[in-house]
Amino acid sequence: MTEEVKRKLAAVVGPRGFLDRPEDLALYEYDGSVDKARPEMVVFPRSTEEVVELVKIAAKHQVPIVGRGAGTGLSGGAIPRAGGLIIGFARMNRILEIDLENERAVVQPGVVNLDITLAVQGQQYFFAPDPSSQRACTIGGNVAENAGGPHTLAYGVTTNHVLGLELVLPDGEVVWTGGKETDLPGYDLTGLFTGSEGTLALVTKIVVRLMRQPELVKTLLAIYDSVDDCADTVAEITARAITPVAVEMLDGVMLGMVEEATHAGYPKDAAAVLLIELEGLTEAVEEQVEQIRDACLACRAREFRVAKSAEERDLLWKGRKNAFGAVGRVSPTYYVQDGVVPRTEVPGALREIQRVSAKYGLTISNIFHAGDGNLHPIILFDARKPGDLEKAKAAGEEILAYCISVGGSITGEHGVGMEKNEMMDKLFPAETLETIAAFKKLFDPDGRLNPGKLLPTGKGCLEIRQAPLTGSSMLY
Repeated sequence: MTEEVKRKLAAVVGPRGFLDRPEDLALYEYDGSVDKARPEMVVFPRSTEEVVELVKIAAKHQVPIVGRGAGTGLSGGAIPRAGGLIIGFARMNRILEIDLENERAVVQPGVVNLDITLAVQGQQYFFAPDPSSQRACTIGGNVAENAGGPHTLAYGVTTNHVLGLELVLPDGEVVWTGGKETDLPGYDLTGLFTGSEGTLALVTKIVVRLMRQPELVKTLLAIYDSVDDCADTVAEITARAITPVAVEMLDGVMLGMVEEATHAGYPKDAAAVLLIELEGLTEAVEEQVEQIRDACLACRAREFRVAKSAEERDLLWKGRKNAFGAVGRVSPTYYVQDGVVPRTEVPGALREIQRVSAKYGLTISNIFHAGDGNLHPIILFDARKPGDLEKAKAAGEEILAYCISVGGSITGEHGVGMEKNEMMDKLFPAETLETIAAFKKLFDPDGRLNPGKLLPTGKGCLEIRQAPLTGSSMLY
């Protein structure tokens, strides 16, 4: 990127609206994953109009663009592999409209996930998608990655709660998909862009669905001396036709780290626990508590607890949602995976993770959305030790390959990004990848939006593979 182009971009956002010094750019070369690449400039627009101007300048000078929210992503989605320009949405952080009568809100992409719920909880409403990073992650990033969270089991992921999008295309054109209305005719373009990982357009406004708070919430903790018994309970609950809003599993390694950090009341001597939440009408929830108690005890749970107060419930969830931070107290670096398996394959997947752990000599802890089989094995390693990062990546790839082999997927909510894109041809046939690539080419014919993501980039016979990356990226 030339100095002339930088001056043009800076003129759009003003003297306090951009960064281009090396020490500042270093803060934008990474996200929550393990890879890095440095941008040449970061800009912070305040409006859709400024985004349009920035995009048109970048288009004229063929500058790659990466949209960025809070940088909490876990698959390298916000890492500028080809250098170029990062458009950060931190200053586009306003809730523009709240319409409780129609259970809708319109927000800018830089709004923090939890702030939507905080804005409406006094009126007994909430925003359902709740990633573990919801106190920091932004809605724009949630839309890009189709983020999930513990309550995905009942409420679904981000795409189930996004009704409309304002988008800036790579040539600067502004378009709307969907809207406040329900069941609009035509193609579901909102669904197409949600989860497209910033490779098709930049999101500048989002219409989200708001939900009314339930009449009763119960949080349960089932404690086990066997990981297999804990995993089997998930299938047992499903077999009894019960659908909790959340079923989270933590293994013994993770329990020790979480309890040391948060003192949330988790047993440090257990092999595993299930954190289960029920919501709904009082009578139905009370009945389901007893049904789940029976299911857990039938699978040899050593103890079954029901949170006695909102404070106890919040503390249990604090332990779950602060788990990644707790790992940082024990290991200097860790690598989080995001594979998915059918619920019936969870016990086998955990045994496979144990095998991979032993093979590579790395500790792997497990915390995941057990209700929908979304695994989050956390591979602990020391990046300062030669070869440790490579071992962690190899271990992660073996785990994902196993997930595919039993009918699962390489991601449930973190996205493909640059972490898993070379595994896409193990998950999908060439014809499917060709179709995905056709959408990419349709909306971004020059391949400048978030290049090097989602689709494979390595050498091979498939024509869908992306062109080699160029630019001043520093990938390491």
